[in-house]
Amino acid sequence: MVALVRGVHGLNGAVRAEVLTDRPQERFVVGGVLFREGDTRPLTIAAAEEIVDGPGWRLRFREVTTRDGADTLRGAYLESVVVPDQDLARGSYYWHEVIGCAVRGADGTDLGTVRDIYRIGETEVFTVDGSPFGSFDLPVVRAFIRVFAPRRGEIVVDAESLDLRPRRSRASDPDRPKAPRRRTRHAREGAGVAAAAEAAAPESAEPEPAAPAAPEPAAPAAPAEPPSPDAVA
Repeated sequence: MVALVRGVHGLNGAVRAEVLTDRPQERFVVGGVLFREGDTRPLTIAAAEEIVDGPGWRLRFREVTTRDGADTLRGAYLESVVVPDQDLARGSYYWHEVIGCAVRGADGTDLGTVRDIYRIGETEVFTVDGSPFGSFDLPVVRAFIRVFAPRRGEIVVDAESLDLRPRRSRASDPDRPKAPRRRTRHAREGAGVAAAAEAAAPESAEPEPAAPAAPEPAAPAAPAEPPSPDAVA
């Protein structure tokens, strides 16, 4: 990969590219051919110039003549056909040769695999993942790297200098106290209501006197019987 398209420029199909090669003057020449990553259709350079007031280069291709066409290249990596043994100096490698390489410590400990590469200023940084140490960044400097041989799949680093530590597992610490169980909102509101009701109730209450019972109506008296005619006055 020699460039990453960051944006478009103007209306005639030009793009602004981040440089990913150490030799842009050789890669971005008029008549040179680049390819979008994963695409075999050529992009022939019609114009190329370094951006004076900012980083990167401005490129225009014969096959792309409109702003809409250039916009389809936004975010795309651009590649160039290279011959590693002829185009690179001894000890230099392309990114695609490094990605996928195993990384080990000086004692042979497996530290993972190079998953990605990015730059901070002039320093390249490898993203390594796939081991008990988790994901970590590996700056490509002599202080950390002891053996660098991507073509035979070997990168050896000083793990102590990187201060790598295995990821902790919760299951590996049986003495770790358990977190308190989280109460749901419904339970919290219910408890609050119950507490409020309990607080509102008096500590002791005397029973209210019962209302007096209403008297039952008396039964009517039976009528007196008339005197018998046989009775003697």
